Amino acid sequence: MTARTGLPTVGIALAAALACAGVAHAQQKIVLKASDVHAAGYPTVAAVENMGKKLEAATGGRLAIAMFPSMQLGGEKESIEQAQVGAIALARVSVGALGPVIEDLNVFNLPFLFRNTAHMEKVIDGPIGQELLERVTNNPKAGLVGLCWMDAGARSLYDTKKPIRTIADLKGMKFRVMGNPMFVDMMNALGGNGVAMGYDQVFNALQTGVVDGAENNPPSFVFDNHYTVAKYYTLTEHLIVPEILVMSKKIWDGLSKDDQALIRKFAREAQLEERKLWNEYEQAAMAKAKAAGVTIIPVSDADKKAYQEAVKPVWDRYGPKFADLIKRIQAVE
Repeated sequence: MTARTGLPTVGIALAAALACAGVAHAQQKIVLKASDVHAAGYPTVAAVENMGKKLEAATGGRLAIAMFPSMQLGGEKESIEQAQVGAIALARVSVGALGPVIEDLNVFNLPFLFRNTAHMEKVIDGPIGQELLERVTNNPKAGLVGLCWMDAGARSLYDTKKPIRTIADLKGMKFRVMGNPMFVDMMNALGGNGVAMGYDQVFNALQTGVVDGAENNPPSFVFDNHYTVAKYYTLTEHLIVPEILVMSKKIWDGLSKDDQALIRKFAREAQLEERKLWNEYEQAAMAKAKAAGVTIIPVSDADKKAYQEAVKPVWDRYGPKFADLIKRIQAVE
């Protein structure tokens, strides 16, 4: 199946009338189509699937989720566009991909914004996280409902050419980044050449030399098989970008208030469940990379400071409009 199949997201099937129970009319069954670029078993995929099981149980099978992992419905950009028009119900995407649609989210895309992943989790679990979900929902042009956040760890650099031990080693190398101008500017500020590209194209681009490297978290690097061609992984942790589960506003508005409340409740539970799955998955990914002979390159505090100083132009360009929000994020202990 592809993004161009045009199949409706909400599959409506009439159940057989239960004569023995005295039901005179059939019950409407709603199947919510969900998309994820990652493979079956990935923490975000599993969390949304578990959310679907809870919905089915709570509604007696009336509400269900059909998950389409592994980019079956296209990359993240395509998933966002399909959700906006109601062609799919749910899209789990990176904030990096959604930033061009919901500008407020770009605050999370600033390199080295968070001190560490624990800091990021406190922010998304608290008032700031809820506020930004509401900004997604209340954006009149987006056509989306912000349901919950999901952990995606810290993003680091990997490449096919050579070990990157200092920032100087990046000079002139072509690195794939998500389709957001902030990330292109970030990579260029670091001395590389940022190439915006859909996630579904990365493996072939690495394999064929269209790009020299990319940047992502350990599970994406390993379980989407990028580690089979990119043998150097440098722990820059330059971005700690949460992911987000959004729902089509068109489909959301067609649901009852009770069904909406159930979806919100189970989405919040999915946020916390995915985190547990993520931590286990990340550890397994690093172990698999090491076992496969990938060179893991730590980054010292002194070297990380060089990276942080290099991206100052990105902060100067994109940071001022988020000044108040940045102060609130940095104040979270």
